[in-house]
Amino acid sequence: MHERLIMEQIPISGPWITQKEIDYVTDAVTNAWYGNANIYNERFEKAFAEYLGVEFAISLPSCTSAIHLSLLSLDIGSGDEVIVPDITWIASSAPISYVGATPVFADVDEKTWCLSAESFEQLISPKTKAVIPVDLYGGIPDMDSICEIAQRHGIAMIEDAAEAIGSEYKGRRAGSLGDIGVFSFHGSKTLTTGEGGMLVTNREDVYRRCLFLRDHGRSLCNKMFWNTEVAYKYKMSSMQAALGLAQLERIDELVERKRQIFAWYEKELGNIQGITLNYEAPNTKNTYWMVTVVTDENFGLKKEELMALMLEKNIDCRPFFYPLSSIPAYQDLEQVKQARQRNKNAYKISPYGINLPCGMNMTEEKVDYVCEVLKSILLIK
Repeated sequence: MHERLIMEQIPISGPWITQKEIDYVTDAVTNAWYGNANIYNERFEKAFAEYLGVEFAISLPSCTSAIHLSLLSLDIGSGDEVIVPDITWIASSAPISYVGATPVFADVDEKTWCLSAESFEQLISPKTKAVIPVDLYGGIPDMDSICEIAQRHGIAMIEDAAEAIGSEYKGRRAGSLGDIGVFSFHGSKTLTTGEGGMLVTNREDVYRRCLFLRDHGRSLCNKMFWNTEVAYKYKMSSMQAALGLAQLERIDELVERKRQIFAWYEKELGNIQGITLNYEAPNTKNTYWMVTVVTDENFGLKKEELMALMLEKNIDCRPFFYPLSSIPAYQDLEQVKQARQRNKNAYKISPYGINLPCGMNMTEEKVDYVCEVLKSILLIK
């Protein structure tokens, strides 16, 4: 059954594009000019805010730019500290450096792989101005505890929901749980615009400030091309917005496809001793942007070796994110050595985790093949 699959490489991720997306983008290319130049951006932002149940949404070129604007709108800069989980992509933390602040790396929860509320609280200092919990791979951290801690200490919360469109926490959508929420629409994401992002908030002060900063600091008076600050060019094109709107109108089936793919993996791998899959905490809905397996160290296979063996069978995998405190980009930070010692869960989980193929084109047959190969490798070892 799998002879054909052995001959073709199975990619790690990718979108589900239908005629609806093609039609919307074609219409944007044809008609979204002159007086209609912003029509798709406005429709996408309005629909996105309604989907999340928030007041404001701003379409942007990336989630990274959304975090950047978020920090700027909160007046975070030199001398300030922002707490982030040690396990995430550098896009969650790089904007902290953009504004001159210092990222502080907290440990993750051993089950959700997301920010540990306990570690977050332990790292709060008089310099802490914000926390950026990350909804890793579609999962959600203990937001009740994190929000309570942040509020008690007067710390702003930027929810990095880049990987979690459609995920839920106690009936609320991911991205709507903090002062600000940010999303990614990269080509690998559940909802894609190719590249792109969104910033959402219920705070009008944040919304107005971000609108100003994303358009070169133009004055809101009637004087054209009058810039009162040096700011940024962070806008999404109408074609991207059209694609995003079409995807958003299909969001329920996109999320369901992701959950179905995970269910296929869970059926094959969920009961195998020594293999841990993504966790769905009580009262949450995980949308499983990435299907992830963490193998027991007794198998004797770290992620790089396991990925290489999978690739020999034409199966493309990705490594579980490396701890930020371990990568060269942050080796000059004073707290790196302490982070490596204190973040026990991050350093225990990361070496043995890989993301399995979970693109929208996955079928049950492909999942079965991936699982057969994985199991055969682990048994051999």
